Amino acid sequence: MKKSKAYGLIVPRFEDVLHSFYASEIIKGVSLSASHLKADVLIHITERLEHEDWLSWPVLNSNYLDGILFADINGDKATLMKVIARGIPYLVLNNNFSEDINCISIDNEKAAIEAVDYLVKLGHKRIATIAGDLHTQAGKVRLKGYKEAMAKHSLEIKDEYITVGGFLRTPAREAAKKLLHLHQKPTAIFAASDVMALEAVDFARKEGLSVPRDLSIVGFDDNPIAMYSSVGLTTVRQPIVEMGQLGLETLDQITRGSAVLPIKTVLPAKLVLRESCVKPKKDK
Repeated sequence: MKKSKAYGLIVPRFEDVLHSFYASEIIKGVSLSASHLKADVLIHITERLEHEDWLSWPVLNSNYLDGILFADINGDKATLMKVIARGIPYLVLNNNFSEDINCISIDNEKAAIEAVDYLVKLGHKRIATIAGDLHTQAGKVRLKGYKEAMAKHSLEIKDEYITVGGFLRTPAREAAKKLLHLHQKPTAIFAASDVMALEAVDFARKEGLSVPRDLSIVGFDDNPIAMYSSVGLTTVRQPIVEMGQLGLETLDQITRGSAVLPIKTVLPAKLVLRESCVKPKKDK
């Protein structure tokens, strides 16, 4: 007979998932809480856009799991609702819902606004963005925050200044190439992840541009890989490990009937200032 609690953690198959900063930080946080709770965690890596396995996962159809924690749902609310309808305790990370769905998220919108606000405060007006995966709520909301900040400061939002890197290296590099080959190059780029920001830094250097003298760049994540950058990366530090920890602890409370439903928690993020941003050079 099962003596300890057992939870399922569903993780999207990010590019090189075992080295994905987001996935590894979530797993780290969940593992810390699992150790504290003396609970078992089964990790199920699922395809990013095809989620029928959420319903066909054998463990889901047994009496073994006490609850499910979603690391993300990649916009698939329809399949999520089918899982919820089965009555198993659950909680969704990295998403916020208007519906009565248990969730813990990070305030991506506010963080993106603060990042762009900082660039504007330095004097930048030609600010571009490399957006993340727009199938994810985080990707959508960070782009929304960029647009809101630009509008707040009455700055023109040029279509050619909005590119998509999907949180991936190669598309981010292509996005940086597109931006830096424009006739009127941006003086600053807000990238929705550090991985994409570092691709922009590297491509700018290969184009003979100096970061930050010719181009200011802000990332998002505070990923340790940024330590290997040629310049300290200004970025948004988001509490991913903490979200994973709180997620499993809260799910455990749900299974024990001690949580007030629905769960709606939004965690703050923090802008970390380093060397990759300075005032723009004056136009000649």
